Amino acid sequence: MAIRHSCQHQCVPACQCELPGRWGYTADNQLTNLHWHSPAEHHHWGGGFPITGGRTGPGSGRRTWRGWDTADAAFEANLGTARAYYELHETLAAPRGAAVLDVAIGQYLSNIRRPGGLGKDPERAERRAAALAAIDPDWNPKVLGWTVDWQRHYAYLAQLLAEGARLTAIVPGVTRHGEDVGRWLATQRRIWDRLNAEQQRRLDALGVKKAPRARRAPRRRPRRSPRPRAGGEAFQKGLQALQQYVARTGSVTVPRGHVETMDVDGQEHTVKLGIWLTNTKTRRGKLDQTQLDALADLGIHWARQ
Repeated sequence: MAIRHSCQHQCVPACQCELPGRWGYTADNQLTNLHWHSPAEHHHWGGGFPITGGRTGPGSGRRTWRGWDTADAAFEANLGTARAYYELHETLAAPRGAAVLDVAIGQYLSNIRRPGGLGKDPERAERRAAALAAIDPDWNPKVLGWTVDWQRHYAYLAQLLAEGARLTAIVPGVTRHGEDVGRWLATQRRIWDRLNAEQQRRLDALGVKKAPRARRAPRRRPRRSPRPRAGGEAFQKGLQALQQYVARTGSVTVPRGHVETMDVDGQEHTVKLGIWLTNTKTRRGKLDQTQLDALADLGIHWARQ
């Protein structure tokens, strides 16, 4: 892409060239074409901000004008790209592979979040951080105690709610910009106690609460004490998961892929209940009468045969 322009500062005769360049935003939020203009021995930036002095062009080193140099110009160009990304996503918590305006903005933001990523000069780094915070105050969630991934999902959840979505309707499978916000929300409710105080405060402000602990199904007292046998502990675990499932759903029809989550002695356990029930039916000839009776009491018809 080429652009025809003239220098606003009249530092050199009017430029009537047509040169390929890179599109980006200037400091005053104007979309423009950026290109090097070595024949005239100056650098056009943002449609007319010159950087004078000696040899010019990419890789020519530092060139200053009113405090600007090539590093500042590059940062301003990337800042404009970050602003363009924010206008699309309302967050700078971009995944590492994100790109906009042909710029790998996700990788760029990841790089500048690292220690020293905004430059070695403390004043310059502070100035650049303030420019990023003016776009998105939470541009660097690491300093807040959580990940970029967490910040991105949180921002998308807030956006969905602001657009009128009901919190109860944001279930696994509800996405925004390709991210499964529903699944992330369910996880946050389940691991609530692992979140820091600020994360809990932000979610609470959106109406998100900690998930209630699943009720533990009462253990049925066996009719007689069976002798210990191989697989007995696994059977009891599966039986307990089935009891919890029946108590919650009122049905003994379990999809083959269903996974039941239980609280056992204060710890979360998962049981592949659908597979367990199928395997138990296949091996029912190896079950003792107590085990068959326990299944029959729950409504498993083949256990009565």
